[in-house]
Amino acid sequence: MLAAFPHAMPLEGLIGGLMIGVAAAVMLLGLGRIAGVSGLAARATGIADSGTPRGIAIAFIIGVPLGALLISLITGGIETRFPPSVIPLVIGGLLVGYGTRLGSGCTSGHGVCGMSRLSPRSLIATAIFMASGFVTVALMRAGGFL
Repeated sequence: MLAAFPHAMPLEGLIGGLMIGVAAAVMLLGLGRIAGVSGLAARATGIADSGTPRGIAIAFIIGVPLGALLISLITGGIETRFPPSVIPLVIGGLLVGYGTRLGSGCTSGHGVCGMSRLSPRSLIATAIFMASGFVTVALMRAGGFL
């Protein structure tokens, strides 16, 4: 256990990271497509007309929450915390959706797949994601929200 992070789970993080890497590699090597969740979700819902075959996109998107459910059942549960109101979740979801369309991809597409391919666009996008996260946490802490 890490003293500064008493609830850290490094082994679980390593295993999860390896699983994400394998899924991204299978998509890229097997289908020649990037495993970006926002693009797969757009394809699965019919928002996007091209890209990964729709059946595969649907299977991938269904598999994400099913995989979390399976791990939860195996490990005895996952602790989750949500705000008392659904409004911040809806606003956050809309902003994330807008940002992924604006940035031509999400953190999984740019941060995992694009970074591993040394894509200049993904390097810039990931730097912006990270900087935005740092600023958001600093503002939330300064405002007493964290």
